[in-house]
Amino acid sequence: MPWDRPARHPWEIPLLIVVIMITAVAYLLALLLMTVELFTDPVVDEKGVEQTGSIVTSPYVLLLLFAPVLLWAGRGLNYATQRANGVKMSPTQFPEGFRMVQEAAARFGMHKAPDAYVILGNGQINAFASGHGFRRFVVVYSDLFEIGGAAREPDGLAFIIGHEVGHIAAGHVSYWRQLGMFVAPWLPVIGSSLIRAQEYTADNHGFCYRPPGAATAMATLAAGKYLNTDVGVDEMADRAVLERGGFIWLVNAMASHPVLTWRMWALRDRSRPGPMFWRPSAPHPGMIPPQGGYPLNSAPPALPPKPV
Repeated sequence: MPWDRPARHPWEIPLLIVVIMITAVAYLLALLLMTVELFTDPVVDEKGVEQTGSIVTSPYVLLLLFAPVLLWAGRGLNYATQRANGVKMSPTQFPEGFRMVQEAAARFGMHKAPDAYVILGNGQINAFASGHGFRRFVVVYSDLFEIGGAAREPDGLAFIIGHEVGHIAAGHVSYWRQLGMFVAPWLPVIGSSLIRAQEYTADNHGFCYRPPGAATAMATLAAGKYLNTDVGVDEMADRAVLERGGFIWLVNAMASHPVLTWRMWALRDRSRPGPMFWRPSAPHPGMIPPQGGYPLNSAPPALPPKPV
């Protein structure tokens, strides 16, 4: 953590440059195709009938041509949806989460804390960060509050909120950055790798804000909000070294988030960046699995609720 700030994953900026260059080439090609179409004579067949087909009408070309407007409109609609339907965190609504957002923003040196909203999760464990114009916001699914705040495990919720605020602090939700990454979802391996690197950076922010919450957050992502206490995070993290094979590599390479075993390993081993392309190697292979086996992980939910 240089300058007492969460470290950015070392692969993030190089991959971002590559993706921006590819995206710029795609934009230029779309503009070139449109220019050629506008200034060339129409094609006619041997019967003198004008051909109406045009590559400019391809959905991919149109998507690139209108990318700035589509991205701006999509971000605006997303923000408006949260403002109209979400429960805005405040000192009187979800005060624990509100305080965590304020603390995380201050910890990361942000001049202004983002808005934060709670939306109905319907059993989903998720959260995300976004923005529109100069405004930034965090959205947390309601089910996450059953593992945090005044419910059961505040550290897990704090890590997740720190992770999402970290996306904002690291510039991941910037309009211009997302415009430069517009083709990333269609770039196998390269695009997904950039997004994975950003997730590792956000994990560094979450860990910086609330280190004890990393294990709870990962256990919840692995087994859900009710069975997270049955997950042995060390046992699962050790499988990052043990699970081998080409399909393991492929699953991680194509994923937008690091696979959970690798992610758990990275949050436990803070001496190096999270593994991007190759599985981590154990410093002492003979210690995995540990002698005597792993402890039994099974505990009832904390009742009464833990204090925040």
